[in-house]
Amino acid sequence: MFLKELLNRIPVLEIFGNENPEVSEIVFDSRKAVENSLYVAVRGTVSDGHSFIGSAAEKGCTVIVCEKLPEILDDHLTYIKVKDSSKTLGQLASNFYGNPSEKLDLIGITGTNGKTSVTTLLFDIFKNLGFKSALISTVEYRIGDEVFPSTHTTPDVLTLNKILNKAVESGCEYAFMEVSSHGIHQNRTEGLHFKIGGFTNITHDHLDYHKTFDEYLKVKKRFFDELSPEAVAITNLDDKNGNVMLQNTKAAKKTYALKTMADFHGKILEVDFNGMLLNFNGKEFWTTLTGKFNAYNLLLAFAVAVECGFNDDDVLQAISKLQRVKGRFETLKSDGGIFFIVDYAHTPDALENVLDSINEIRTKNERLITVFGCGGDRDHAKRPEMGKIATRKSTLAIITSDNPRTENPNEIIKEIEQGVEPQNYSKYTSIPDRKEAIKMAIKFAEPKDIILVAGKGHETYQEINGERQHFDDKETIIELAKMMSK
Repeated sequence: MFLKELLNRIPVLEIFGNENPEVSEIVFDSRKAVENSLYVAVRGTVSDGHSFIGSAAEKGCTVIVCEKLPEILDDHLTYIKVKDSSKTLGQLASNFYGNPSEKLDLIGITGTNGKTSVTTLLFDIFKNLGFKSALISTVEYRIGDEVFPSTHTTPDVLTLNKILNKAVESGCEYAFMEVSSHGIHQNRTEGLHFKIGGFTNITHDHLDYHKTFDEYLKVKKRFFDELSPEAVAITNLDDKNGNVMLQNTKAAKKTYALKTMADFHGKILEVDFNGMLLNFNGKEFWTTLTGKFNAYNLLLAFAVAVECGFNDDDVLQAISKLQRVKGRFETLKSDGGIFFIVDYAHTPDALENVLDSINEIRTKNERLITVFGCGGDRDHAKRPEMGKIATRKSTLAIITSDNPRTENPNEIIKEIEQGVEPQNYSKYTSIPDRKEAIKMAIKFAEPKDIILVAGKGHETYQEINGERQHFDDKETIIELAKMMSK
């Protein structure tokens, strides 16, 4: 592709050198530069890409996009000066891959909890409706029936456009993607054209990165601020910050809620561990998904599908065929009659939602044992909050390791314990080894008791001392329950 075509709709401050060379590839990592590639010098949180312009040129790069020109310009290179390299990267990536987000209906879901569930539910709903779609989520990337491993909740903008371009070439008409706060802040969604933006909720999370809740809120809001007038913004009215997301958006505004009147209103009529009887906009249906948080996830998915032009009845029929998302309130029962729930809940709000859902369903004759931990090298402030919630809402809480990463698991556990209220001191114990913690829960449990293993959900690894080791909560539960029932 020639440079002039690549720069379409991109504001350029200055160009030095050949104004229309052919570009073979776009890179923002100088180590990946190849012959005739274009290197974008992006200022990162750890290093400044401007420091590696020379390195990119040595590897064959012939076009440099930067905010600040080098003191000495190489006559063999083309330099393009822009105001913001990070934003320009997104627009370049879209142009390089033929603006694929404009050739399909791209739906982005943001919020603290529920992003993976809603995007996966939408992918499955549209499959049930007979459409081929793409999915970009924390768990995996999918294009129709093809599955690719996921690297980030929101991949870098080059990878995103590459996936979307492949989706277009494969005949996909829709794409559903999680939009993380990191992705928004780092301009990974720049240059993408969203048909619909959906908001789940916003609670305490990622303050290790955003520093304050206000900053976290503003970053989430930016996604809706940047939607086009042709797009639709759908927000959760039951979340106290739901309306904040719509304040400055140019998109059409739609709402959903369980507690208040909204464009899409839902009600839980019956609920148990096997599923729920729900009413959406006056129409009843049954789903195998369960829990209030899943009612919200389904209601947002319903709203998105209807806003895409589908009939209410067709959408509800497609929803009624859905299976549970892997690692999200996934249930299994041991031969000894113990009921297990595996869930990804790793924030205070998500853990509270899952525990509330279990407590709403159980008869109170069964005990509720919660095994959970908190990730290392992440937000410290949520740790005591999760300790308070787990011990307050469980019969017994076993505090253990999640992904300690480079932190000492015992130090993480101490921070969690700080949130336990005095009246609940007798309701918890701490076991750093996650497998041993699950084993203790099974030992303590009696038939009909419920064990919630929270925090890792779909993950099949545990990161300890910076290294990933195989660990699957569901696999561990099955292995231990079978061994201990002999």
